[in-house]
Order: sequence, then structure tokens, then C-alpha cells
Amino acid sequence: MIYLSAEYVLAAIGQLSSVHPFLGITFLTCKKEQLPIETPIDFLMDKNTKTFMTSVHKICPSSDYYFQPYQTVRNKQWLSSKYPSSGLQAINTQTFSSAFIHDRNGKKWCWTVDYIEKISEIAISGKWRKIPISSMAIWVLKNSKWKDTATIEDVVKRFIQDYHITFNELDAFFTDEANFPSTPAFQNECISWNQLSNSLSAPPDAQPDKEGTLSKLELVNVGPCDYAELQLSPRLNIITGDNGLGKTFLMDCAWWALTNTWTGNHARPKYAEGSKKASISYSIAGKSKIAQDKKVLYDNKIFDWKRSADTATIPGLIVYALVDGSYAVWDPSKSSSSDDTACVFSKKQIWDGESSSIEGLIRDWVKWQNSPEKYPFEVFVKVLSEMSPPDMGKLLPGEPIRIPNDSREIPTIQYPYGVVPITNSSAGVGRIITLAYLMVWAWNEHKENCRLKGISPDSRIVIMVDELEAHLHPKWQRTILPALIEVQKYLSDQLEVQFMIATHSPLVMASAEAIFKNESDKLFQLKLDIDTANAILTEENFIKYGQINSWLTSPIFNLGQARSTVAETAIRRAKELQLDDSPSNEAVKIAHEELLQNLSQNDPFWPRWIYFAEQHGVVI
Repeated sequence: MIYLSAEYVLAAIGQLSSVHPFLGITFLTCKKEQLPIETPIDFLMDKNTKTFMTSVHKICPSSDYYFQPYQTVRNKQWLSSKYPSSGLQAINTQTFSSAFIHDRNGKKWCWTVDYIEKISEIAISGKWRKIPISSMAIWVLKNSKWKDTATIEDVVKRFIQDYHITFNELDAFFTDEANFPSTPAFQNECISWNQLSNSLSAPPDAQPDKEGTLSKLELVNVGPCDYAELQLSPRLNIITGDNGLGKTFLMDCAWWALTNTWTGNHARPKYAEGSKKASISYSIAGKSKIAQDKKVLYDNKIFDWKRSADTATIPGLIVYALVDGSYAVWDPSKSSSSDDTACVFSKKQIWDGESSSIEGLIRDWVKWQNSPEKYPFEVFVKVLSEMSPPDMGKLLPGEPIRIPNDSREIPTIQYPYGVVPITNSSAGVGRIITLAYLMVWAWNEHKENCRLKGISPDSRIVIMVDELEAHLHPKWQRTILPALIEVQKYLSDQLEVQFMIATHSPLVMASAEAIFKNESDKLFQLKLDIDTANAILTEENFIKYGQINSWLTSPIFNLGQARSTVAETAIRRAKELQLDDSPSNEAVKIAHEELLQNLSQNDPFWPRWIYFAEQHGVVI
């Protein structure tokens, strides 16, 4: 079975704007219920019109309002639930009273013998036009099922049949005029409010969307780029590129788009103020997953980005690990104030809790570990275990201990060689411990704040990590990304996480081969255009290069060879001699000495070089 497409329903709505609401509601209600002519019957007009409007006009499940596409005096598209017994009742009993035989205080209703003429005098005059019959049929039957072979003509036929439209009514009230897009008229699933909401106004009682993830980020004359656009995926987004081209800058702008706050310095226009307009555009998809485009211009008068209510964020939980060891957390469940919602913590604040917003890793770890409740320490242990380095075993918490000159109990990690307080951990272990703690802490705080407010926790969050490989041994770099993706299952079974990862590690990229999904993940690369001296952002196809050497020489990292630069230079010179028609023996000897100095004994270049060198007097 198939259903009418959202594109056709939206087109139909647009073509009904000049139709009188009486024809679209009361007339169709009466025809549906087969109201007789000149023979009054018990007919509950208010109840029947309400039933019809609930079936046809209630398109937003979370709203009590009716949507109507017709032209009204005040051009209201959303009507309150009282409309059938208030505004519409006045239209029926006063404006179109001549089309009915009705006792004002009774329940008896029927059409007059000349009802078509009486209706036409009012509803087909002035600004009101005849009804495009295909548009009305699509609007009224938008939720109906159809055979796979159905056409719009079939929809019109069913409409005429279901609503008992007569030939005289067709001639008086309807027209065959229509204009629909060159897209399929049907789709595989019934249309939803999500498919319509981006093109229609929101109902007055609509709740603000929440749980936002970033769908698009577009920069014009900002930072190192004249133009950059990220069309982000809902799950994993990897950003690569050379140092200084803007990976961190893109991450900071993404954070700003989602939160309307900066973690540090504000983004600035690339060109002198006023010479070229600078803008940041973005789309945030909330829980409805309908993304709406927003654009913010740089205001040269206030030297800042001027956001308005139209460019507001969609609240959602976000954790951002910055490359300098600091972290930013955005949690809309904490407060309605952006000052309280966004927190940027230094590494010292995260560990020692030197902030009213966080107890700190050291205190929370011990408190969680000593609590009779398993949560959240049990989750923290699982996250630590998942993100552990492959060569040292699992990062298992030991018993807290006291250390000299510190009044606190200090958490410990059980290494193969003994128990070590976390304050003595390596930079790599410390960063992963901190990241694991922040994710668990942020999610736990979010759940607790939601509990206190009596609302449900988010089901979608954003996790951003700049230079995921920082401080990590190559063995760990090969496992950290898949481990990070797995962490979400420990936080909540129903949680959807959008990851934004910046990296310039071929080992991290190689590890992505096992988890990258083309339908839900994307890879972006920043390059320097030598001709224009401009950073260029491109979306790249994810290719499995396999060995790390292949990743190094791939277009992502663009190394000429997977060797040291001096070894690469030595091989290049040797190859140039091999291509020379008559190289001198002395030049070959010099090249050979250079190769001996810079290449390993088992380098694969030796076999092709040795024979050539011997032919030119080199004694091997």
C-alpha cells in the first residue's frame, strides 16, 4: 500500500488558500453525513463538524489546535478546539443561514432546495474562488491508504464518492485547475507532522523543540575560509586536515551554533570589518528531526554575532572535549539561563571541583565508589573499561587511598604493576579518565535535573572531541574511536549520540574502517589551496586503505611516502638517477651513501636500487 506524498499535500494546502472555510468544513461535513434537501432531520451540526475537523484538520498530534488551509477574515491558519461550536457555528447559522432549513433552538437541519445558489452567492465571490477538486481530495484524504497503482484521478474519484458530490455541486463549487510538483505523488508511509512542520507555521500551543543535533554548518568569510559548509550526519562526523587550517575553529563554531556561547575567543571575520560580509549559517534538528536553517551576520557596530529569537538554539545535552584539556558542557535541564546552562571547565576544575557547578572527578569518583547504589559508578567502570588502552589491560578502579599533603581520598587505578593514584597517571590515561568521567557526570547530572523538574531525560545528545588522539600511544589510537562509539550503550539503551571528532591521526582513521557506515557517518577534510591561500573544506568518500602506510599516503594525509622526510628525499634523488640516460658513477655513489644513511636495511627500495648501483661501480 502507498500514501499521498508530503510534497503533494503541501502543494494542495497552498492551492486551497482562496477557498471559503464554509465549503471546506461545513459543506463537506454535511455531504459526508448525507444531509437531506427540504426534509429536516436530527443533525448535531457542532458535533459532526468537530468530528470532521478532528479527522481532517488535526495534523499536529501534540496540539489541540486545528489547521485549516482556507482564507479567513483574519487569515488564521490555526483554530482553537472551540471553533466548531463558536466561530463556525456563527458562519453556519448566520452567514449561510439561507442555505439551510433550521430551527435556531432546535436540532433539525436540512438543505434548502436552492442551497447551491445560496452558497455560491457568498462562497464563490469576491476573494473566494472555486475549489481545486484534486487539491481538496488530496487534503481530505491525505491519511488514506492506496493501491500501488493508484493515481491522483483515483483520489478524486474516491473523494467524490465518499462525500456524495453531485454533478450540480461539481459544476458550481469545483474546478479542475491544479498545479503540482514534478515529484512522486505517493510515498511508502503515511505523512506525519514532522514532514509538514518545516513548511507550515507552528500551532500556538506548540512546545519548543528540544534535543538538538547539528545538521549543517556554513561559514562565509569567517576564520581561515572564504566559504565552508558541513552537511553533518546524525551519528559520526570526522574532520581531518593539516595544522592551522581550522579543525578546532570548526568545532568551536559548531558548539556556538548549538549553544549560542563560545568556549573561548569569538570567531572573527576573515576580512577587515565591513569589506566583506561575514555570516554563520546552521541547521539544528530537534527531537522532531526536522532541521530549520538559521543565518547570523557579523555586526560590525558591536563587533559580535547578532542572534535573534529566530536564530535561537534547540536545547540538548552537549559534551565538548577541547584540545587544551578543558571541557565544555551544555545542559538545558539545569536552567533557562545560558549562563547557567553552559559550563566551561579547566582540567584543574574538573579534577578538583573548583567550581560551584561540579564536585570534581576526585570527589565524585570516591563518592560514587563508596555509595551503596551501583549507579553511576557501575556505568563509569564500564565506560573506563571500554576506553582502556589495549597494552595495559582494563582501567579498573582500585580502592581510594590517602597521599601526603592532601586531605582527600584519592581514586586509584589498578595497573599490571600495581595500584597508582590517578593524580600520578600519565597524560594519556588522565585525558581518557577525564573524558569518561565528564560523559558519565554530564549524563548523570542531566538525569537528576530532569527528575527534579519532573521531565524525561533527553534521548539525543552531542559529543565533540578535538584531537581524539592527543597524548595516546599508537596502540591506543587504534582503539579509542570504536570504544567511544560504544560508550553510548552504557549511558542509555535508547540514547542517540551525534559524534563530532577532529583528528590528524592515520591510526584513528584506520580504526574507523570497522565502524564507519556510509548511511549515517561522514568524513570531512580541510586543505590549503596554494593558489588562493585559502582553506578549503570538502566532504570525502570514506575509503578503506587498510595498512597505516596506505593511510599516510592517501589523499587524507597526502604524504609522498610513509618514511622520514630525509629518506623520502634520498629515494627521490635515487629515482631521478635511475631515470637519467647516463648518470655518473660518482653521483650514484653519493646517492648510495645517502640511502645507506637514511634507509633501514629491510627497506623495500633496496632490491630495485642495488642492481643499478652495482652497474655504476658501487661495491655492495
